[in-house]
Amino acid sequence: MNPFDGLAWTNRFAGLGPDFFTELPAQGLPDPHWVAQSPDCAQLLGLPADWTTRPEALAALSGNGAWPGMQPLASVYSGHQFGVWAGQLGDGRALWLGELDTPSGPQELQLKGGGMTPYSRRGDGRAVLRSSIREFLCSEAMAALGVPTTRALCITGSRLPVIRETVETAAVVTRVAPSFIRFGHFEHFAHHDQLDALRRLVDWFIAHHAPECADAPEPAVALLRKVSLQTADLIAHWQAVGFCHGVMNTDNMSMLGLTLDYGPFGFMDAFNPGHVCNHSDDRGRYAYARQPAVAFWNLHALAQAFVPLLEGEQEAAGERLLEAVEAYRGRFAEQMLGRLRAKLGLEGEDAGDQALADDLLKLMAASSADFTITFRRLSRALSQPEPLRDMFIDREAADAWLARWRARVTPGAEARMLAINPAVVLRNHLAEGAIRAAQQQDFTEIERLLKVLSRPFDEPAVPSDAALPPDWASTLEVSCSS
Repeated sequence: MNPFDGLAWTNRFAGLGPDFFTELPAQGLPDPHWVAQSPDCAQLLGLPADWTTRPEALAALSGNGAWPGMQPLASVYSGHQFGVWAGQLGDGRALWLGELDTPSGPQELQLKGGGMTPYSRRGDGRAVLRSSIREFLCSEAMAALGVPTTRALCITGSRLPVIRETVETAAVVTRVAPSFIRFGHFEHFAHHDQLDALRRLVDWFIAHHAPECADAPEPAVALLRKVSLQTADLIAHWQAVGFCHGVMNTDNMSMLGLTLDYGPFGFMDAFNPGHVCNHSDDRGRYAYARQPAVAFWNLHALAQAFVPLLEGEQEAAGERLLEAVEAYRGRFAEQMLGRLRAKLGLEGEDAGDQALADDLLKLMAASSADFTITFRRLSRALSQPEPLRDMFIDREAADAWLARWRARVTPGAEARMLAINPAVVLRNHLAEGAIRAAQQQDFTEIERLLKVLSRPFDEPAVPSDAALPPDWASTLEVSCSS
């Protein structure tokens, strides 16, 4: 029995027509098996509790069949990669299954790792177990932290060999989002002078995902402003939890302001504003401290794609679009300061709050203090200051900062801070432990870790989940193949 019986497939994106995608079936995994499932994501979709017991679910989510109503397709897009125009890209190892009308609103389902598409270029269209586990766990961990993100319903696996740096095994992640449309979708049609298609895509996106923009004097400008504000909110979320995306190309930027495409990501251990989580990023373009500016740059690339849609001279049109993008800067500064105030337990606004937050971050950087643990210990520092002081080399400077903070903080700060500063994030070494077990066909650590990450503000039952990373964690590297 189809576990999606009772849920309607609406497939609005498919109505755009063949300029936007290629219809094709997935290349299924041979002899697939379940690796992991997310109960929270299944609930979001309205799936029955026993959905994983149905053979049809394993088959369809391994690419070995489609349920009635599914319309598998790979979309085309382009984009800037590491700041350079990369030309046509597209869903090279992702396959859109369709869009469900769920209790949480319309949600698109996508298989990542379902085989080659016309946009795979020289790739094999496959995903490996290692990277699939990382994406699955981080998608759900970010959702639990409150960070806007695509979701992950499940992983299926196979013994099928896949060659990366070494021979690995294949897997498929089922990803879920209201839309997987990227900046690069719009860049593609603008760059190729397909203006009718560009207009159709903008109109379609506004109708289904930004209807409030439809009645604006210039809907494209209103849409760009909306995307700029959503992107600012997203990046402030990232910075506040110490998250590094690793590959912020325009084709990896969501039009809905979601965290999209978990590749060489990482949560910082020792705080370093210049931290680069992607081993392939040898110039540090996507370092932690540069993420806000890169997002702003990417919005300018999106604005450039919108220029042909506006009437009048291009220079004047560009100025109106740039004004919409400028909304990002004020919104990011506002959101970032608000999140830092929350992490420090501060209520209300004070002119010295920015300096107070900045000075703590400087202390953390000077001591390479662990990002997550420092803020967690700060949450209890009114009654237990010593664990926090232990994070810093310069105790006198730490004490001076603590005195300033105590003078500013208000009653009830501890409870507020414990609810905003997580005890557990998906550190690379935690993911690595689950990966190594899974490579031996033991998937229990994925399930255990998923449960811990689903309650990130609770102290975990296993203390090491929230402890400083072990020494061997510093040898882990993630790259664009991760």
